Amino acid sequence: MNILHLSAVRNWGGGEKHIENLCLELAESNPEVNNFILCKKGDLFEKSLQKNNLPYAATPILTNFDFRYVIKLMTLVKERKIKIIHIHDPTALAFAVIADKFTALPPFIFSKKTSFPIRDRKRTLYKYNYPKIKKILCVSEKSKSIIAAHIKEPSKLIKIYHGFRAEREQFKTTREKLLTELDIPEGKTVVGNIANHIWPKDLETFLKVAHHLVYTKNRKDLYFVQIGFYFRETPHLLKRLKGLKLEGHVKCYGFKDNASRFFKIFDYFLLTSRVEGLPNVIYEAFYHKVPVIATNVGGIPEIVNHLENGLLADAFNAEKLAEHILFLEKNQELIPRFTENAHKKLVENFTTKQMAQQTLQEYKNVLYGRS
Repeated sequence: MNILHLSAVRNWGGGEKHIENLCLELAESNPEVNNFILCKKGDLFEKSLQKNNLPYAATPILTNFDFRYVIKLMTLVKERKIKIIHIHDPTALAFAVIADKFTALPPFIFSKKTSFPIRDRKRTLYKYNYPKIKKILCVSEKSKSIIAAHIKEPSKLIKIYHGFRAEREQFKTTREKLLTELDIPEGKTVVGNIANHIWPKDLETFLKVAHHLVYTKNRKDLYFVQIGFYFRETPHLLKRLKGLKLEGHVKCYGFKDNASRFFKIFDYFLLTSRVEGLPNVIYEAFYHKVPVIATNVGGIPEIVNHLENGLLADAFNAEKLAEHILFLEKNQELIPRFTENAHKKLVENFTTKQMAQQTLQEYKNVLYGRS
């Protein structure tokens, strides 16, 4: 079974990690499945594929309609006798639809990794309802329910959680080394966040939480660590950080390789997103037994149960998120219960082994005609 995975994103995030985890798991469990990846040339995803020894090809992408990607896609399908094209982002989907106009491509499977609604525009609706798409794999129930409103055949929608691969989280380092790497002052309680600087992550609320705790609640013992790619939101975010006089209390570190290794120094993990599918970073926090405080958006409530394995608040509600941190500070005895519950839920229900087998079953359903 020859599968071609399409990625056309220009950054690195949980979606790309999902592609790698899927290919790595299937290589171990089902070597008869031959996975090959087509990605953008010269970016971090390509470097990560090299590091993980995953078979791939890369091509430049300068615009959302770069025909070089289309040509490379058609060539790979023919050369590698591809049976299914697994598409992992909307730009790659557009490329696949264009390519199918020039040559008959094999059936598509599309992974919907966010909970963004589909825009009610003719071209967008055409793309997501393209006849070659036989299955749409949704990252959460919330994502599935949102996309269903614009899909003509809802039976194509399948929920498959992305899951967690423990083998990728075995870091040989110490808390002391990580604190030194980030130059964190001694004696601080660390509140961490790992998210790229894009609007769905709402990092301005992260700053508001910090400001409320540091200045309103006088918790100057707290230190806020933010790790993630700099993007269009970065200049505004850094300006707000300075305007809120948080330079000595919050630091943005940009991209860090293997960012999840820093969970070893986080006392709390704070996720302030306004829109989510179901972020992999929560799986990582659960695995490393760091208490999670998050917004109840997208698929997050499907894994984080309030007062059972974490704490939830509405999006944009900085004061409530801050209160949750203070609640755990005052009730430290709850933290082991929360983190043990979280870890147990993760390893029993959200592994990449489960994800890979569920995805493989959908490949078989498409190839052998089962709905």
